[in-house]
Formats: sequence, C-alpha cells, structure tokens
Amino acid sequence: MKLAYFNDFTLGIVKGDGVVDVSGIVRDIPHLGPHDLITGLIERWEQYRERLEKAADSSRSIPLGQVRLRAPLPRPGKMLCMARNFIESPDEEAQPLNAFLKSPNAVSDPGSTVVLPTASATIFEHEAELAVVIGKRASHIKAADAYDHVFGYVNFMDVSARGLAVGNLATDTFFPGKSWHTFAPMGPYLVTADEVPDPQHLQVKLWVNDELRQDYSMTGMARTIAESLEWASGITPLDPGDIFSCGTNHRGLGPLQDGDVVEMEAAGLGRLRVDVKDALRREWPRLTRAQKEAQGAKG
Repeated sequence: MKLAYFNDFTLGIVKGDGVVDVSGIVRDIPHLGPHDLITGLIERWEQYRERLEKAADSSRSIPLGQVRLRAPLPRPGKMLCMARNFIESPDEEAQPLNAFLKSPNAVSDPGSTVVLPTASATIFEHEAELAVVIGKRASHIKAADAYDHVFGYVNFMDVSARGLAVGNLATDTFFPGKSWHTFAPMGPYLVTADEVPDPQHLQVKLWVNDELRQDYSMTGMARTIAESLEWASGITPLDPGDIFSCGTNHRGLGPLQDGDVVEMEAAGLGRLRVDVKDALRREWPRLTRAQKEAQGAKG
C-alpha cells in the first residue's frame, strides 16, 4: 500500500495515477497533528489495514495532478542516518559503524524547494538514500528479527553542506552540515513493507537537471539493513514512525546550485522531485566525486 498526505495533510492511498481520501477511516486515531496521525496508524496498522484496502479499491480517486503531495512523515520522532555505510571501490574496506541524528524539522515535501543557506560552505551536495520506516519499537534487536520491526520504505534525500566555516575553521560536523531547514526531502509516499520484498537489492538513482548522477545498488552496503538496525537499536530504541536512513554511495555525489531540479527514485517507491534555490547563486564545477577522481588520475 502507498500511503500519502496531500493538500492540507489529508491522508490518502495512492492507486495508479490517483489518490483516495481515507481520512474518514482514521479520524478516531488520537492525534494533534499529521505526524501523530501517521504514527498512530503505524502503531495500529493491523486494526485498520483491511478497511483501508477496501476503501482504496472501492472509492473514487483524485488525479495526482490535481493535488499537492506532502511529506508522508511530516515530523518523525527521530531521523537516524547511517554514515559511510557503502563499499565504494573494490579495494575499500568497511568503515567503522557510524550514524547521526538529522533534525526532524529539516523534513520537506515532494515538489518543494531545498533552500541553500547563506552560511559559508565549500559545497552543497545531494545524497539519495533508501529510508526505512520503523513499525514497532526496536530495542536491542537481532539482525535476524530486524524486518519484524519495519513498517515500510520511503525515498529520502540527505542534503548536505560541506566545510561550513566556524570562526576561521572549516568543519564537517554532522549537525550544522545536515539539519538546515528543507534539507530532508522525502516522498512522494510511504510504501508498506509487503510491497518491497527485497529492499537489500533495490536500485537507487538520482538526477540533476535530467543528468543521472547517482545509480547504485543497496547490495553495496558494508553492513546490511538488518545488521545496521541491530547495531543502531543497541544504542537507542527506534520507535514507530522513526526514519532510519541507510546511507548512500558517495561516488555519484555532486553539487547543488540555484535553479537545479533534482529527482530521485529507489525502485518501486515513486519519484521524489525538488527544486533548489540559492540566494547567493554560488557555483561549483558540475562534476561528481567519481568524475573528479577520474580527472585527477588523468592529470
């Protein structure tokens, strides 16, 4: 099932080229806002799944072109993102396990604009990632049981500012590099786990202005999704509605600049599109990290 928020955060189910309004079915779930509602639904999924399926099959849909899709998880309790968790060349060894928390307030909608801050940075980059949505509390779980705690998956862009100036120093510490407003686009919808039988073999792609930059397989993870969840849940509990992003292959990373149109897709999860705005209109060479490396080798 493909769960989506649209317009003024009305809950819907995407069917083909349309979305079915199912807000009436879930209105009895206690909530103060849209994230409480989707979290409550995730926690009570078995109580509502059959009714939602029937509504999706029998109700009239609204064309997607007539609605504004919103982030399916507008303010997750946690966004925990893996760092350097891919083997990117044949001679590379796995990096030490590492992750960071990205501010939930960085979440932005599909079709929205990533706003590059005026803060000094050496470059701003895109990172296309598969994000896991937690379905039930995961604390000190084993890898063999990890998928029992997964509700679904969503496209996730981990927008990053590199080399931000702090005084006279440039730094790549995670919080100032990752948590600017609009730096976490996600969507266009949340796909439940039953529709993604093998997330470890998904292909993830990202385009900037129709140019393919990132194109990698989730098989390249140094530690699998299940192993990563085991490690992370041993440090902090993961709760329903939390985002656990799997990291990215860095070789396709490249600059983001004013006026760019960025699209990404993990196979089967729809296509996430955002625009980029930079009031300073800064520019960088239009090269990915792999292209820079190749140029250096030739030079």
